[in-house]
Amino acid sequence: MDDELLDRDALEFLPLGERKNKVSVSRDLIRPDAAPRPLGPDARSVLEEAAARIRGARRAGKPVVCAFGAHAIKNGLGPVLSTLVEDGWITHLATNGAGIIHDWELSFLGATSEDVRANVGEGRFGTWEETGLYINLALRVGAYRGLGYGESVGALIGDQGLVVPEAAELRESARAGAAEGADRETMERGAAALDLLEACRRFRLPAGRMEVAHPFRAFSLQARARAAGVPFTGHPMIGHDIIYVHPMNQGAAVGRTAERDFLRFASAIARLDGGVYLSVGSAVMSPMIFEKSLSMAQNLAVRDGRRIRDHYILVVDLARSLWDWSRDGEPPVDDPAYYLRYCKTFARMGGTMRYLSADNRDFFLSLLSALRAPIDSGGPTGRH
Repeated sequence: MDDELLDRDALEFLPLGERKNKVSVSRDLIRPDAAPRPLGPDARSVLEEAAARIRGARRAGKPVVCAFGAHAIKNGLGPVLSTLVEDGWITHLATNGAGIIHDWELSFLGATSEDVRANVGEGRFGTWEETGLYINLALRVGAYRGLGYGESVGALIGDQGLVVPEAAELRESARAGAAEGADRETMERGAAALDLLEACRRFRLPAGRMEVAHPFRAFSLQARARAAGVPFTGHPMIGHDIIYVHPMNQGAAVGRTAERDFLRFASAIARLDGGVYLSVGSAVMSPMIFEKSLSMAQNLAVRDGRRIRDHYILVVDLARSLWDWSRDGEPPVDDPAYYLRYCKTFARMGGTMRYLSADNRDFFLSLLSALRAPIDSGGPTGRH
């Protein structure tokens, strides 16, 4: 059996500034006051219902969780989502590994999204030094500091760099973690210390503050959510993102930070009774983490004599659904609609589920406009 591993250290990496990009801050970011294309009558009705549920949830101090695919960032919606956060409507953000990367590249370079077809043909897809080095190092440092995946990268952007601990500190943490009777937190910190120490030695990283300028951080959803105190969790899958190409990448750091984010996300879902869940443009990540989180939360609620049942789920995607999930339930297995994963999964999650077919740009702009429209019931009571 061939068990040889590909040697990432042998790869050639290029400066990120040499890459041709399809998306730029100057051309593609969307202003929160931009006008969306009008939604159809049915979609508008669902949007208004969702806005009413969000208003009610926020008045009651209930969470509004928004999970989205990476195209929301590539489509320039960072400022729009940031406004929804800063206005107090969204209390938790979640995206996949690509969403984290696109937001970071926009804040660092002011551009993102390479030509995959052309660059794979030249062996250059994902071989960009700064993206691989800085994001992976942020995850190693974040794992040692006890941060989550999104939190680690958000800190890199917001702090304009990171601090590499002294080797003596890392060795002492490793010794403490290996000591007889060490508690779980100390052991995990010790293991993360060894992971970071290995990176410091292999890449000859000096201890102390490493300045990493992010000239466009004002447009970063991660940085603005962090400043607002709203969790932004990252939910990656090993091998899916370009950061796995770089030798600074380390599975343990990814796992430690992503596990924390999954449990933080699950904690938000545990409070979802009376709240709202928005799943926008995520065919796999969002439904998969939601169903496991809701099951865990329901397990705890049932043991406490409760049920999570009054939650509202709005699923938004480009695909047109010819099946009425609200009226007709789950389609038979010989109907193509059965294999529309995100609708099928969320239709099984209890509460109220709606599906809206729309471009994510039109949806988020329309939602922000609807929530900002003056009504008697007023705005959110605060962030939770």
